Amino acid sequence: MSAPKIVFSRRLRQTPFEQRALEQGAKAFTVYNHMPLSSVYESPEEDYAHLCEHVQVWDVACERQVEVVGKDALALVELVTPRDISKCAIGQCFYAPVCDENGGVVNDPIIIRLAEDRFWVSIADSDVLLWMKGIAYGRAMDVSVFEPDVSPLAVQGPKSFDLMADLVGEHIRDIRFFWFIETEIAGTEVILARSGWSGQGGFEIYLQDSSRGLDLWDAVWRAGEKYNIWAGCPNLIERLETGLLSYGSDMTLDNNPLECGLDRFFKLGKPAEYMCREALDTIAAQGVARKVVNLKVMDDKLTAPRSTWNVKNETGEVVGILTSLAYSPKYEANLCFATIDAAYGNQGQTLIVDIGGSGFREGVVCDLKWNQGASI
Repeated sequence: MSAPKIVFSRRLRQTPFEQRALEQGAKAFTVYNHMPLSSVYESPEEDYAHLCEHVQVWDVACERQVEVVGKDALALVELVTPRDISKCAIGQCFYAPVCDENGGVVNDPIIIRLAEDRFWVSIADSDVLLWMKGIAYGRAMDVSVFEPDVSPLAVQGPKSFDLMADLVGEHIRDIRFFWFIETEIAGTEVILARSGWSGQGGFEIYLQDSSRGLDLWDAVWRAGEKYNIWAGCPNLIERLETGLLSYGSDMTLDNNPLECGLDRFFKLGKPAEYMCREALDTIAAQGVARKVVNLKVMDDKLTAPRSTWNVKNETGEVVGILTSLAYSPKYEANLCFATIDAAYGNQGQTLIVDIGGSGFREGVVCDLKWNQGASI
């Protein structure tokens, strides 16, 4: 049986860089914010090895932006996240979970402050635009909420700094992590942020004119040829080694930021008008019932599941589910994220992973520092 394919119809929104991704041989795609996102070029293992040594350009236009601008812009952004956005300076980016009234994670975006009264909320895969428009309308806030013509192109890998210095100038090396500058590349204005969904270092270029997508890609490609540039994409192996949770896989609206370990990005006790303060305060006082943990499975190489794999205790009782898995060459083990009952979340706890009816594997809750991510 041939592998299923994604049909690129008009209903699936086109990215400004899509043509180049196809020309460079993307072998598989997923759908993310109603747009295609490539997931494999050579193979997950080859893509991973190259990313860790060289530099790649990624079409991540699917990281859509929700622009919030106007008198109540800060008030609206503050309303939807437990993080104190007033401390975000112009030119800075904040990782900030967006929560509903029950404390559920709606999304875990990067919030970019462009001006005192203007923000981009750079979202993971869920419809934050509709959520924030509804809140703004329901509360009669003096603010405009819309999707701008902004499409990120990521440049990731240890050689990304040399590439971008050649392309833009040596001053890019002075950009602090999770800060940005305004500049011009390929004759078009862009926001250049030191950020990206990998632990290998790099930049995200926020294109503000979708008609110039191929020009931007080509400029990056030419500058990167001497650094052995490849077309690439977010890599499952690398993100598990780095410890990057994926919204929709490792957390959903059914999870709260405390059980996901995201409380390190905010302090409880925002003003009462924050829409889920009461819910988060209650969860914190009672203690979380579940935890997102790292599991290390020292066994043969496993293939990431399409269906849910149960995680069991020593007596065979189901105590959680496995949400992401990849074999790590670095650790010579299968690295996993799992959501489990909090009582089983201590480091060193042994658990059993039910491999979808194909047997069982022993896993250990661990802290290899690959669940820490970056302090953003």
